Order: sequence, then C-alpha cells, then structure tokens
Amino acid sequence: MPVNPSEQSKTSATGDISPPVAVTIDDVRSAVAKARSETAIRVGFVPTMGSFHEGHLSLMRSARSECDFLVVSIFVNPIQFGAGEDYDSYPEDFDRDLSQAGDQGVDLVFAPRSAVMYPPGNETRIDVGSIDNALCGKNRPGHFQGVATVVAKFFNIIRPELAYFGQKDAQQVAVIRKMALDLDFDIEIRVCPIVREKDGLAMSSRNSYLTEEDREHATALYRALKGARDAVARGETSSRKIKRHMKRSLGENFKVEYEYARIVDPATMAPVEKIEGKVLAAVAAQVGKTRLIDNMFLTPGEDLCGE
Repeated sequence: MPVNPSEQSKTSATGDISPPVAVTIDDVRSAVAKARSETAIRVGFVPTMGSFHEGHLSLMRSARSECDFLVVSIFVNPIQFGAGEDYDSYPEDFDRDLSQAGDQGVDLVFAPRSAVMYPPGNETRIDVGSIDNALCGKNRPGHFQGVATVVAKFFNIIRPELAYFGQKDAQQVAVIRKMALDLDFDIEIRVCPIVREKDGLAMSSRNSYLTEEDREHATALYRALKGARDAVARGETSSRKIKRHMKRSLGENFKVEYEYARIVDPATMAPVEKIEGKVLAAVAAQVGKTRLIDNMFLTPGEDLCGE
C-alpha cells in the first residue's frame, strides 16, 4: 500500500521541485495554519487516491486558479473498498504523482497511512442516506459510506474554503454535496468536467488495468451515452426508450458486460421517467477484468451542431 514519503520538498531527476509532503494530521493542520497566519488566503483541496491522470491535473489547475494555498491528498481509502475489490492492487506511483503535483503548483501533499486516518478504535461512519441506494451503491455496499467518511475527515482536518471533484464520479459528487449541506460544512464544492481521451473514453486510474484489446472495447460506454444525448437533443423524452437504447448499445459488444444504464436526477440520483429538463445519463459495465463508469448530462433541445 502507499509508501512512506519524505516530509520535505525534493528535487526530481528533471530538476522540478516537488511540494512538501505531510504524513500526519498535525503536520497538515500546522502547514495550513502557518499559511493562513501569513496572509488572508483561500485554501483549496483536491482529494485523490493517486495515480494521477489528466483528470486529476485539471482539478488541480482549477483549484490553483482560484485558491491561494492548495492541498492535494493522496490516500487509497480502505473503507470504501468492498471484499474482492482492488484495494491491494490499486495503481500507485507516488514519485510521479509528487512531480506532477509540483508541476501544477500544489503547495502541500497530504499522504497519510491508513493508521493515521483510522487509528485503533475508529468506528464512526457517515450514513449517506437514499443516494446510496442508486447506481453504484447497489452493487458496492458501504462504498459511499466510506467515501463520505474519509472526505468529511479531510474537510475537518484541512478546513478548505473550496474542494474540487470530477464529474466522472457523478454519484460521489451528489453524495459529497448532500453531506456538506446536511452537516453544515462551510465549503464550496466545485465540480469539474470529465476529461476524456481522444476516442471519448473517460480518464480513470483504473484504465491502466485494461489490456490493449479491452481498451478498444471500453469506448462502448461513451458511445452509448453519446447516442442517448443525440436522441434527447432530437426530442426524445422517454427515459425508458433512452435506457433501452443505452443497454442495447452496450450489449452489442460481447466484450462489454453490462451492469446498468440509468437516467437520473443529477442531485439526488433518483430515477427520472420523463425528460423535461437537464438529467444525467449514467452507465457502468465490466470490460475484461475492469469495472468502468461514465456519465453525461442530457438536455432536451440541446444544440449539438459543430460537434
């Protein structure tokens, strides 16, 4: 699992300066408090599990443009993984991540060990309510409870003014927004667009699991979503028909094992039967040994000219 990084800034082989790394809660709080004492600042926070790709870097750039002091966490959170999932094999490259964080102007990386975040006797977990019953929550019991718990802990440790999340994890975004509202966190939640490969595949750390053949088939998720968006833009309002289209589109590829295709309210993840305003189309499927998710906003009458 995660390495034990140095607490000091260091120079990479290319001469780039990596940001300092904190491995304890006291170290993070001290660094943020010191920054706040020097000037009136806005602290930004980007939570990650490492193995950075362009999606992560886009969050850092957005945060850097709006905040005076930027903290990025690298922590593979054990309590959001279920039995048989990839906690022990989740992709990691800490030195590369640290160098890339430095390139984006990150001020501090928080890379705790599990025992720091969950010391003996730590048992409190956050019940995220009805959102947990939708989409990925059905097949990953306890996942969003684990996500909400670790993010709440990060919020309390770092006390940022702004926190940044990616739209690719749409259900996670809905969970965090509701948690922040329900628990009165005085934090603005910023959501940044999905970053895609040229062929439409949503960037994800787990894409590294895909074989060359799997990678070719993985674009089926994007194609299903794009077909749904095109249909809604042309005037289709029946969620049932759109879901049927997406399921059929995914099923056309025998290398893709369909899990779900849904049309939901972006805030609550509740099913939407008739598309009368902005909705979220969400899909999940197994490609080879890799579970992939993707989503796209659908808006009736959207002008898609020029795409």
